[in-house]
Amino acid sequence: MTTKLIPTVQIHSGEKFVNDKGIHAIKDGIKRSSADAQPLAKPEWLRMRIQSSPKFEAVKGIVHEHRLATVCEEAKCPNMSECWSAGTATIMLMGDVCTRACRFCSVNTGNPKGWLDTEEPANTARAVALMGLKYVVLTSVNRDDLPDGGAGHYAAVVKAVKAQNPDTAVEALTPDFLGDLAAVETLLDSGIEVFAQNVETVERLTHPVRDPRAGYQQTLEVLAHGKRYRPDVITKTSLMLGLGETDAEIQQAMDDCRRHNVDVLTLGQYLQPTRNHYPIDRYVTPEEFERYREWGLERGFMEVVSGTFVRSSYRAERVLQGNNVGLGK
Repeated sequence: MTTKLIPTVQIHSGEKFVNDKGIHAIKDGIKRSSADAQPLAKPEWLRMRIQSSPKFEAVKGIVHEHRLATVCEEAKCPNMSECWSAGTATIMLMGDVCTRACRFCSVNTGNPKGWLDTEEPANTARAVALMGLKYVVLTSVNRDDLPDGGAGHYAAVVKAVKAQNPDTAVEALTPDFLGDLAAVETLLDSGIEVFAQNVETVERLTHPVRDPRAGYQQTLEVLAHGKRYRPDVITKTSLMLGLGETDAEIQQAMDDCRRHNVDVLTLGQYLQPTRNHYPIDRYVTPEEFERYREWGLERGFMEVVSGTFVRSSYRAERVLQGNNVGLGK
C-alpha cells in the first residue's frame, strides 16, 4: 500500500459580519458570490492521507461492475480512500441525480422523471456479498419526483441485501421524504438497524444552506417518528461546521436533537466543493472538535464522532460496534 500526503482542494471564505458581541455570523438577507470571496489560509491540520491499496482497487471494481453509485465518489468525500481500503463503501441508491439543489452539495441536480433501476436491489445485494461487508450504509439522492420519495424502492434494496446477507447490519441515510411519515414507516419496516437523516446545519442557516424543500424541524420530526415507530432502531444525524454557526447555536442544535431522541451525532468540517457552492466561514480547530464532542456526550448522545474529515457515514460500523449496540452480528 502506498500513502501520499497532499493538501485538500482550495477552499474560499465567504463574507463575515460581526455583531455587537463580536461573534462572526452570516448576515441574514445578504448574498455574495463565492467567486468573489478571498481564500482562507489553509491550516496545517487540513491535510489528509490518500491511500491506494489492492483492497481499494477491489472495492472500486465491484462498485463499477455492478453499476453502483456511491456517495463517496459523487460527494467527493475526503475519506473515500480510507474507507474503501478498509473494505467499506457507502452506496448511493436511485441514481446520481438529485431533485434538490442544496448549496453545500456537489451531487448533480435535475429531474429523473420517475426513473429507477429495477436491477438495483439485486445488484446492491450481490455487491455487499462480494465485498464481505458486515455493516453497510445505504444512502440516496432526494427523489421528490416519486410519489413516496423512493421509500418503496429503498426498502426493496434493504430487503434484498438482508435476504442475501442475513448477518449484515444496514444503516439507511435517507432523504426526508418531504416529511411523509408513512414513507418513513415503509423504510423502517425493511429491517434496518440504523436510521439516519441529516439536519446538516444549525436552524438559522438551514436556509440558504439547504434546499427550500428541506427543513430543520422537518428532519427532526422524521427522526423522532422513526424512533417512536421502531424504538429499537438507532437514530443518527450530522452537522457540518464552518458555515457561520456560533457555539451557542451548536449547543442548541445538540439539545434539539436530543429532545427528538437522536442517538448518534457526527460533526465535521464543511469543505466547499466549488467556488459556486456556499462559502466557508471558518476552519474549526481539532481542539474545538474535541470540545464539541464532549458537549454532545454530556447531553447523553450514545456517541459523538467529531473531527475535520468526519462525515455522516464515516466508518460507521466501527463507531457503533465500539459502543456495544449489538450491530454486525
